[in-house]
Amino acid sequence: MYRLLLVTLVLLCACKSEEASKKTPKKTLTLAENIAYAHGYENWKNVSEIQFTFNVDRKSKHYHRSWQWNPKTNAVSMMTERDTISYYTNKVDSTNMKVDQGFVNDKYWAFFPFQLVWDKNASLSTPIKAESPIEKKQLNKTTLTYTGTGGYTPGDAYDVFYDNNYIIREWVFREGNITKASLTNTFENYKMFNGIRIALEHKKDNEDWNLNFTDIQIKTIP
Repeated sequence: MYRLLLVTLVLLCACKSEEASKKTPKKTLTLAENIAYAHGYENWKNVSEIQFTFNVDRKSKHYHRSWQWNPKTNAVSMMTERDTISYYTNKVDSTNMKVDQGFVNDKYWAFFPFQLVWDKNASLSTPIKAESPIEKKQLNKTTLTYTGTGGYTPGDAYDVFYDNNYIIREWVFREGNITKASLTNTFENYKMFNGIRIALEHKKDNEDWNLNFTDIQIKTIP
């Protein structure tokens, strides 16, 4: 009798669980969310501090600047060979606007997949299959378009090429949403840092140019 009662209770619980799952279907992710999550966005909530160095190597010339960023407090420090400048991204004024422009640029390159969900003044087009401009591979293509207001470069557009796992492989930047490409480069040499996937290198086609990241540290909440 006891065994029969136990089996009945198990069956009842299973039925209730099945009914609950039917009532609360899983959320369908947007394209922006699919791309962001493929690069580790689910771990972003645990990030407490980020350090990275932004580098550009072109022929014999080298340029770099380093950053320390606490996304939870909005505190940012830029370190160069000359000095260190600290400020808060939610308190930008004329004294630190130039530094903030540099940070927005460098952060955009490093965390572009996350910008797709962070930037509310942008939209993604319906994806299509297309040949990527550099590797000449059949990939998925969507266009990220910014509205004409807000930000440092309003109205820009990016043609984003990503694989079937939603990993970004190339992009075409078009300043002011003009037809002609302003910049075309790869996303390659991906590495994981505490669950965050970052493309360490971005290269142009047949050109001695490499935008890359070094000294990356991503600290998370214990």
